[in-house]
Amino acid sequence: MRAVAQALGDVRFDALVRRDAPEGSLDHVSLCHDSHYIDELRHIAPSNGLVYLDGDTSMSPGTWEAVMRGVGGAVAATDAVMKGEHTNAFVATRPPGHHAESNKPMGFCFFDQAAIAARYAQRTYGIGRVAVVDFDVHHGNGTQEIFWADKSVMYCSTHQMPLFPGTGASQERGEHGTVVNAPLRDGDGGVKFRSAFDNLILPQLQTFAPELIIISAGFDAHRRDPLASLELDAADFGWVTQKLLDLADRSAGGRVVSVLEGGYDLQGLQESVAAHVTALMGKQSPA
Repeated sequence: MRAVAQALGDVRFDALVRRDAPEGSLDHVSLCHDSHYIDELRHIAPSNGLVYLDGDTSMSPGTWEAVMRGVGGAVAATDAVMKGEHTNAFVATRPPGHHAESNKPMGFCFFDQAAIAARYAQRTYGIGRVAVVDFDVHHGNGTQEIFWADKSVMYCSTHQMPLFPGTGASQERGEHGTVVNAPLRDGDGGVKFRSAFDNLILPQLQTFAPELIIISAGFDAHRRDPLASLELDAADFGWVTQKLLDLADRSAGGRVVSVLEGGYDLQGLQESVAAHVTALMGKQSPA
């Protein structure tokens, strides 16, 4: 988070409207997560030390507040965009969320704030069709599971495969054909990534005509990242952001909410966030 703040501290981002993420409510979380799971996670949250929930996912005394501010930030950004205060927003919070299933934490994730934002927009503002677009290098199994049987939400993902969590094959389409997976191979770079969007994801999104786009903005597909082996660079993230903004202009009144997911090389993360937010600012200074 310090690296992201440093990147966005550059003078070219002076026009950004910046807000601290408020704590979300359990009512927001319950839009996508099982009540028993929520209660269990609250009970497990430690007052000192670390509690490991699986081999990757642990909680410290600060985790619960961080997670709830991630939820609150996603909800607040959705409010700002849906009320017309801003055309788009970038939610720079951690931990990420897209691996969290409706009743299970996984892969550093506890609650799926991108999914919560999508459902919140539907319940609060009557949005009929929402798209969640995920370009994190890992497949968002949680978002896919939450919306698997929901024809009102389209989930689209590029990701390296095989790689954690092992889901995301192209034949995984959801009950209504609203899951679009475009797996990439070890060593694939910008050409393959852009082709996946141009030839598969963007045409299906255009047909779906979402009224709001939520981006699961993970930057661990950057060539420098230690957790995977795709070969993207910052320009690729700027490119895909612009493509999604253009599509949002056509069907969603330009409305885009972007939520930070992965990205674990600090230089790669800084470069990628800068390219992503620069594209967002081309439309309107995001919150």
